[in-house]
Amino acid sequence: MHGTIAEEVSRRSGAQSQTIDINKAIAEKIGPQKHRIWFKNSTKLTLTDGYLKIGVPNLFIASWIENHFSNEINQAVQAVTGSNPKITFGIDPELSGNMRRTQLDSQAQLVTRAQDQTHGRRIKIPTTPTRKLKFSMDTFVVGPSNELAYNAAKAVIKEQKSPFNPLFIHGGYGLGKTHLLQGICNQVGKIRPQTNWLYLSAEDFANQFVLALKTKKLEAFRSRTRQTDLLVIDDIHFLASKPSTQEEFLHTFNTIDLAGKQIVLASDAHPKMIGQLSDKLVNRFVSGMVVKIETPGFQTRCQICKQYAASMKKYIPESVIRYIAENLRTNVRELEGALLKVIAFTSLQHQKINLYMAKEVLAEHLARTDPIVHISDIESAVATYFGITPANIHSSKKDRTVALARHFSMYLVRKHTNMSSSEIGRFMGNKNHATVLLACKKVADHIKQNRELRWYGMTGNKISKARTILAHLEESISA
Repeated sequence: MHGTIAEEVSRRSGAQSQTIDINKAIAEKIGPQKHRIWFKNSTKLTLTDGYLKIGVPNLFIASWIENHFSNEINQAVQAVTGSNPKITFGIDPELSGNMRRTQLDSQAQLVTRAQDQTHGRRIKIPTTPTRKLKFSMDTFVVGPSNELAYNAAKAVIKEQKSPFNPLFIHGGYGLGKTHLLQGICNQVGKIRPQTNWLYLSAEDFANQFVLALKTKKLEAFRSRTRQTDLLVIDDIHFLASKPSTQEEFLHTFNTIDLAGKQIVLASDAHPKMIGQLSDKLVNRFVSGMVVKIETPGFQTRCQICKQYAASMKKYIPESVIRYIAENLRTNVRELEGALLKVIAFTSLQHQKINLYMAKEVLAEHLARTDPIVHISDIESAVATYFGITPANIHSSKKDRTVALARHFSMYLVRKHTNMSSSEIGRFMGNKNHATVLLACKKVADHIKQNRELRWYGMTGNKISKARTILAHLEESISA
């Protein structure tokens, strides 16, 4: 056992050393300036199982690196490893916070310079990589909690002109919204290869819009986003409190809709529950089909576990699957995380998976991820009390009401669950752990001093003591 663990540690250390060498080799091939602008703070390299995985903050940077530096990356990898690992790109939200404004400005300047050197006046912003997206319709587990959303997605795939536009899918974290959206794109591309589809997160849409403004290439950006047969936007609630980007997306929506093309959107909240979203956009969103994905039931959770085990090519006893499905009820990612932990442990120990071992391995995991009080209960109670929506808490909005609600949410999650600061921040709109710690400290100080707190609620200005607010919220989440 100890030898196996030591070998695993040694293997990982060796892979990390190789990724450092690969980074150096890339810098030598493209030059220190381009490496600083496009790779330092913008990428995270991971070498594992015959793949070089390149983490990036958004699809734009993935596309630019792939289009401009693929040969240099391949040469660097081959020089360091002596082999030809497959190169893949993935979105790593943590990298977004690492990028400095000076780096963004440098990227914009390089894009402008490269575009100005092209022949003709028609400038193209780099497109989304054309390879298949991660999720497919074939691997989506259907149950009563998501059947309506699944059937609506199938209707979009089947008909070039679907009976509803847009299709708006909403639901909590980790319930399969992204899976459905990517599945639609992959399946449409398979059965109608001529279809010009575009999949973006709302954050990518906003970032590319800002970059187009900086580089004065709005025409190219609009051509790319509006001249599509199928536009799919994930996490549309990210546009909350961004009026300029909302206005741009409204025109994009109208152009595609008037052309008789299809739009599919996903959010963590119903359109009418997304705070700081323009009435015009809300009206457009609810004019089509709005469908919610609920938390999966027991049988669906069991089926999700079985399918994930099959994808990992591992046999999991029925008793273990039922144990995990009974104890993890919130979302799909929790189920997959628990299964992965069991599989990894048994692989290292060279043991067969059984119920006793699964209970031992998952004891701490279950205590952390499935507490008596769930984060969704806390967010709902806080949002209701302060007269906002859960989507507001996840947004980047910083007015007094939203900031106060977000701080109390973080404080209560830290108090009533075993989630770490990083986990809390990730659940609440990809905030960093320092933001969570600061929020908890502020609330603790408010409570210690029992300060009077003011905010603007549904019925106007509100004022209440910090301890009174806390008592009311804790009563709500324990009810």
